[in-house]
Amino acid sequence: MKKSITLVLLFVSTLFYAQGQGVIGKWKTIDDQSGEEKSVVEIYEKSGKIYGRVLEIFDASHRKDRCIDCEGEDANKPVLGLTVIKGLKKDGDEYNSGKILDPKNGKIYKCFITLESKDKLKVRGYIGFALLGRTQYWYRVK
Repeated sequence: MKKSITLVLLFVSTLFYAQGQGVIGKWKTIDDQSGEEKSVVEIYEKSGKIYGRVLEIFDASHRKDRCIDCEGEDANKPVLGLTVIKGLKKDGDEYNSGKILDPKNGKIYKCFITLESKDKLKVRGYIGFALLGRTQYWYRVK
């Protein structure tokens, strides 16, 4: 009986540990060119795909910015609350086959994200081939 309970507790704790290692959660974005902390993006799952929306913008002068250059359903929407990562699918250790929106210029790029460590996320946006793009590293908000 004690062995069974121990095994169940070990299994449950392993599940919780594995969930903590995933991409779901809140991430502090860091500008790859300036190194500045920009925002907090919440990554979540919906219908088996991964999405990310802007929860917080650190620079008070940009909190009311709108996505002026965005097209379609994102046109002129407030950046705060905007879904910037759309439709990523899990593929091994990577999430790919989705898009990422740069609200500064309204451009949409192909995207993949990879968990570099428990608290570090590699986010790559690119055009055509993954070699032609930019990489940012985001850090988990605790």
